[in-house]
Amino acid sequence: MEDFTPVSGLIGGLLIGLAVTLMLLLNGRIAGISGIVGGLLNTKGGDSGWRVAFVAGLLLGALAYVVAAGARAPVEVLASPPAILVGGLLVGFGTSLGSGCTSGHGLCGLARFSRRSIAATAVFFGVAMLTVFLTRHVF
Repeated sequence: MEDFTPVSGLIGGLLIGLAVTLMLLLNGRIAGISGIVGGLLNTKGGDSGWRVAFVAGLLLGALAYVVAAGARAPVEVLASPPAILVGGLLVGFGTSLGSGCTSGHGLCGLARFSRRSIAATAVFFGVAMLTVFLTRHVF
């Protein structure tokens, strides 16, 4: 593994854990990204402020990393724009079908020992592994 970074991975994991814990304790909400972003499209009176702040924090956090590192973000997207669009739509459909995403189920649901989240996360990762296998070795 040439990109093994245990210290930054540990720090990032601790920060994510702290963020989802604070979101639940201080706001009483699960930090599921698809639910937060989806709620921006279907807001209930006064509900959009914290959602906009959360999404802005995600984007500004990535920007802060790029500025602090003094380089481009270390992510290279190899897919075509149509493939990214189709993938995004499929992810949106899947999160709607699964009543949440990997952040909501995988981070928050597993920490609460939710059986539904355990099943959903197992399906998410199983499908992800199958997709990688199919796209790299079959198609």
